[in-house]
Amino acid sequence: MFGPFMLFPAAGIFFFGAWLLMIFTGILAEDIGIRAFGYVTALGVTAALWLVMGPMLAMRARSRMMWGIQMGRRWHSQAQM
Repeated sequence: MFGPFMLFPAAGIFFFGAWLLMIFTGILAEDIGIRAFGYVTALGVTAALWLVMGPMLAMRARSRMMWGIQMGRRWHSQAQM
């Protein structure tokens, strides 16, 4: 639907999300009891999250489109209005 040009913004969001994850784990490491990790590990964690969450979000969007639901409301055809 959006074509290959949507890969560029997604890649930027991916790398920015990994950087934010690295920053926040560095800030919260002592409070939550983990060891802070670097950018490469943050990239791996972000990739794992995207691989898990991506299909789930796509499945939810597809099911909402199939049932005609958007923003919590049902779409009505012209015949029903």
